[in-house]
Amino acid sequence: VQLVVSGGGLVQAGGSLQLSCAASGSLHSIDVVAWYRQAPGKQRELVASIMNGKIIDIADSVKGRFTISRDDRKNTLELQMNSLRPEDTAVYYCNAQGGRLTYWGQGTQVTVSS
Repeated sequence: VQLVVSGGGLVQAGGSLQLSCAASGSLHSIDVVAWYRQAPGKQRELVASIMNGKIIDIADSVKGRFTISRDDRKNTLELQMNSLRPEDTAVYYCNAQGGRLTYWGQGTQVTVSS
């Protein structure tokens, strides 16, 4: 499974960004898809995840502001981020899990200026 992330960049506080993750390969083995992020000096953390088409987890810090969605026709995973805050600044990663394997896309930098 290959994951390619697009989107990200620099935005002012209160602004919006959308991340996209294009998946290819043996996707039938994938059960869970998710977005993670890692801020400087901090551990990587789960932002939101989907299993079998249902959102199963979303971080309290982004509830009501971020939306995770999956398009099975396009084999993409999206993360719509609204009302961005400086504390959302991090490298964001796409993640897929299945068949006891975990796959990661390349990270994309999201920087929110105050």
